[in-house]
Amino acid sequence: MISNKMKKLVANSSIIRAMFEEGKRLSAIHGEENVFDYSLGNPNVEPPESIKNEINKILNETTSKLVHGYMNNSGYEDVRSKIAQFINKEHNIDINSSNIVMTCGAAGGLNILLKTLLNPEDEVIVFAPFFGEYRNYVNNFDGKLVVVSTDINTFEPDMKVLKDKINNKTKAIIMNSPNNPTGTVYSEKVIQDLAKLLCEKEEELGTSIYLISDEPYREIVYDNAFVPYILKYYKNSFIGYSYSKSLSLPGERIGYVVANTKMDSFEDIMASLNVANRILGFVNAPSLFQRVIANCLETKVDVNIYKSNRDVLYNHLTKIGFKCVKPQGAFYLFIKTPIADDKKFCEEAKQFNLLIVPGSAFECPGHARLAYCISYEKIQNSLPAFDKLAELYGIK
Repeated sequence: MISNKMKKLVANSSIIRAMFEEGKRLSAIHGEENVFDYSLGNPNVEPPESIKNEINKILNETTSKLVHGYMNNSGYEDVRSKIAQFINKEHNIDINSSNIVMTCGAAGGLNILLKTLLNPEDEVIVFAPFFGEYRNYVNNFDGKLVVVSTDINTFEPDMKVLKDKINNKTKAIIMNSPNNPTGTVYSEKVIQDLAKLLCEKEEELGTSIYLISDEPYREIVYDNAFVPYILKYYKNSFIGYSYSKSLSLPGERIGYVVANTKMDSFEDIMASLNVANRILGFVNAPSLFQRVIANCLETKVDVNIYKSNRDVLYNHLTKIGFKCVKPQGAFYLFIKTPIADDKKFCEEAKQFNLLIVPGSAFECPGHARLAYCISYEKIQNSLPAFDKLAELYGIK
């Protein structure tokens, strides 16, 4: 008999993954080329050729013990040093290897952070819409998730609402910019306002409030959008980073957590993150890919591929009557559904072989997410299906 906690999780298993499985079912019936699966944020862009070259180089030039063996739970020190030097150069800050823990992607990073920070019933604030797994990550450590609304026109945090939600049980805030599911990039003013508010609340409450920025999409931005580096704005801040999107390596589970040197209890927190990596079962981030990314820090996927996808899809959907905030980053469109019942809308889209995810999965009903990290050809071929969907609701 499984635990009561897992019974609930199994019963409410990810709607996004369910859509992914539905795509496979429909493909078997109609043919893969006739099914337009916008459900899962799985990059279709191949990793840069230098990644494959670096893998071969490491495997051919190094003994297996050095590549595949254990290391410090925080990761190879030389890898962390290279990453710290790269961050310093990119963002004009001053960190070193002691600020970084290599993790099994950003998800692994968020879990070791929450393991480190949370006591039962401590509160973690998120901004809706948000990546649904945040709720599960907080629940893993018996914390309480508190949802704060955003401006419906920009999807940026509402500081007035946030101010009222912070109390002496607030331990952390998770932000995500560029954002999944909206593609919004929080402006520098938003970050400055957020930092100012948190400093005021820390002083008022006599406590530490930690800001965690989940940043797997940092490099995927358009139209010269600027993504502020939060360590420069707020003392008690972390960044959880992943190479899943920037190098198209989601299955390799490689990323890191970087902590602000000036934060409260810095040494204790870094020691705890190291231990949390081990006792949660990650042990350490994948050894081979630590070595790979350390030598590919300047490498990025071609963001113009995603930009072309965004432009053709956004331009067509808004032309035929759908409403959507134009994304500045990531690879998602978050459209307003023509009916209030977003789940019904997404279900009816299936009759045109369109697989899209209801906004309710991100605690923002009345919307739907389209992950446009699919081929440009597939997007072009899907446009007539969107025409039919618009006609169904009389908005074309």
